[in-house]
Amino acid sequence: MNLCEQGIAGYLGEERLAYLQTITVGIAGAGGLGSNCAMHLVRSGFKRFVLADYDKVEATNLNRQHFRLDQVGKLKIEALVENMRAVNPDLLIDYQSIRLTRDNLVAVFHDCDVVVEALDGPLYKKAVVEVFLPTDKLVVSASGIGGSGETDSLLTRKVRDNFYMIGDMETACSVKHPPMSPKVGVAAAKQADVVLHHYLEKFKTEGGA
Repeated sequence: MNLCEQGIAGYLGEERLAYLQTITVGIAGAGGLGSNCAMHLVRSGFKRFVLADYDKVEATNLNRQHFRLDQVGKLKIEALVENMRAVNPDLLIDYQSIRLTRDNLVAVFHDCDVVVEALDGPLYKKAVVEVFLPTDKLVVSASGIGGSGETDSLLTRKVRDNFYMIGDMETACSVKHPPMSPKVGVAAAKQADVVLHHYLEKFKTEGGA
C-alpha cells in the first residue's frame, strides 16, 4: 500500500479500500466529465480503470477539463493517465485512444463493473445507456450541464437499480450556455459520488464492516 492509499485508508479503512480496489471502472470519454470524474474516483480509492477517448488536449479544454497547459497537444487519454498516476502511481489502467461507437462499446468495456458515460452529443450518450442498461453493470450518465449558476438544479436521479442520471436534463452546452468548470465539475463529482456510494453500500450488504 503506497502513501496515497494509506491516506485514503485512514478515512475508509483498509477493508473498504481493498474492496473498492477490486472494482473496474470504465469511463467513456476523457473531457470535462470524464477527466474530472476519473480524478475524483482515484482520490476515492478506486484503482482499476478502463479509459477510452480519441481526442487531443486543446487550449479551449483548459477552462473545465483536468489537464495542464503543458499537456496541450497530447492525447487526452495519455494526459489523463499521467494525471491520475501523479496521485496514485500504482493504478491499473487499460486505456485506448479510440472513437467510441455503438459497435465497439462492448469490446472496450466488457470487463468493467461500472461504465461512466462522459461523452459529447446525445446520440453517443444514448448509445452507452442502451448498450449497457440490459447488463448487470452500473451505468452513470449526465445530461444538461451547460452554463453557470443554479448548480442546485443538477440532480442525481436513480432511474433503475443500475442506472443513474446526473444533470438538469434541459440545459445542453451551447453558445448561450457554454461548458464551464464549476457546473461541469459539479456534475462530474456527482457521477463519481454515485459510483463511490453504490459500492460502499454494496460492501455493507455483502457483509463488510
